[in-house]
Amino acid sequence: MLTSLATVLNKANRGGYAVGAFNINNLETLQAVMVAAEQEKSPVIISTSEGAIDYAGMEELGALVHLAAERSKRPVVFHLDHGKNYDLVVKAIKSGLYTSVMFDGSSLPYKENVKVTKKIVTMAHKLGISVEAELGAIAGIEDFVSVEEKDAHLTDPEQALDFVERTGCDALAVAIGTSHGAYKFGGDSQLDFKRLSQISDLVKIPLVLHGASGIPSDIKKQCIKYGCKIENAKGVSDAHIKKAVSLGIDKINIDSDLRIAFDAGVRKFLHDQPEVFDPRKILTPAKDLITKVVSQKMRMLGSSGKG
Repeated sequence: MLTSLATVLNKANRGGYAVGAFNINNLETLQAVMVAAEQEKSPVIISTSEGAIDYAGMEELGALVHLAAERSKRPVVFHLDHGKNYDLVVKAIKSGLYTSVMFDGSSLPYKENVKVTKKIVTMAHKLGISVEAELGAIAGIEDFVSVEEKDAHLTDPEQALDFVERTGCDALAVAIGTSHGAYKFGGDSQLDFKRLSQISDLVKIPLVLHGASGIPSDIKKQCIKYGCKIENAKGVSDAHIKKAVSLGIDKINIDSDLRIAFDAGVRKFLHDQPEVFDPRKILTPAKDLITKVVSQKMRMLGSSGKG
């Protein structure tokens, strides 16, 4: 069943767990995520980025998600991820498809970010749509999101409080050291937990962690074995994600892990069965691997059994 981001995250905040937001680009990825949600009895956030919309279409993806949500008893949030294009965010709000949108004004001057976010919040709240905003920039590259490492800046706790009070947003994405894409760290993951704790003490709305894929070692190994060149890919450790959740993170964004699982499944099948050209058979192992990854995430985040 479709529900708002605020409803799902406020419950997570009270319960001390986080809900995964999983990016989809096509039917197969959506199916895989929903199978995991049903198996784990977990709430789920289905996200579409600007890149996904450019690839598959807002209405097309929306129709798929609405149908999946109608057939499920689990709370399903349909979320616009990283809406940097103001007109696209407005289109998503007016489309009647999304129950949540993110306006990412983190690259704007602070006052401009506040002004535009507040405008988005007013517009969305009139229609019962939740709004996630961002303060501080996440490094890395993913879809149309690109912030050079030198330009990335971490979220200031006092400014976060001021931002939330001024805008009325329902959730706040914070920058504490994660990055987009599969190549997050040269060594072990490093997050600014002291900063997160300070933000959590001041800001009393759900907090969001972007760029939080873990790059599971088993999926990575399979992908590499069958030709994927991602030897240096490194994500955020499960231990660090769990600690972030314990310090107030209520929504975790996952994208790279799903892409790598999809790739690993397809590569292995084509290697093992080169005579098969039926796309349904080729894509089934990819779906199964994505379901495995999503189920593991839901258990790790503590959302299993909460939906």
